[in-house]
Amino acid sequence: MRKITFDIETEGDFRTNGDFSNLEVTVLGVHDSADNSLKGFYKEDLKDAWPLFENADIIIGYNSEHFDIPILNKYYAGDLTKIKSVDLLKEIKNVLGRRLKLDNVAEATLGAGKTGHGLDVVEWWKQGLKQKVLDYCLSDVEITKNLYEYAKKKGSLKYRDYDGLREIKLDTSSWEATGDTGGMTHTLPF
Repeated sequence: MRKITFDIETEGDFRTNGDFSNLEVTVLGVHDSADNSLKGFYKEDLKDAWPLFENADIIIGYNSEHFDIPILNKYYAGDLTKIKSVDLLKEIKNVLGRRLKLDNVAEATLGAGKTGHGLDVVEWWKQGLKQKVLDYCLSDVEITKNLYEYAKKKGSLKYRDYDGLREIKLDTSSWEATGDTGGMTHTLPF
C-alpha cells in the first residue's frame, strides 16, 4: 500500500473564519512510503507533486481535510478529496469531541514535539528563509507519519491534558482497507 503523508505551509491573512481561499501555499512536504523518502515542493513546483498523490492508495495528514486539502485543491486540476485519506486530527476529534494541537499529541505519544510554530514559519518565509520553512514542514510530515504508524500499531494516540497523560483509543481498522480508492490521471499528458 502506497501511503503519502503530507503537510503544507501557507502565507496570507490568517483571520479567515474558516475560509482559507485567500491563503497561498508556500511549501508542500511529502513522505512517500514507496521509497521511504521525504520530498519538499515550493509553490511553483507543485505540479511535480501531483503524480505522488495520484498514485497513492491513501493520503495522510493532520488537519488535512479542513485545511491542507482545500488549499491544495486550488492548485490541482482534479479533486484531492476523491483520494482516500486519513486526517489524524479528525480521527482524534471524532473520539474526544475537540481538537488537539499536533505538538501536544506528538510530545505525549512520541516524546518529541514540533520544531517551531506556524506563525514563526510565516515570518521565516517573509525573511526569505525558504529552506528553514521547508525543513519545518518536512519535520511536521515526519511527525505525522510517525503518529500514523504508532496509531496503526497500538490503536491509540496520547495527549497531555490538565490532569496528566491521556490515551485516545482509535479504530484504525478501515484506514488501509482497499477497494475504495479512485485512480486519478489529471496531470498525465493527453
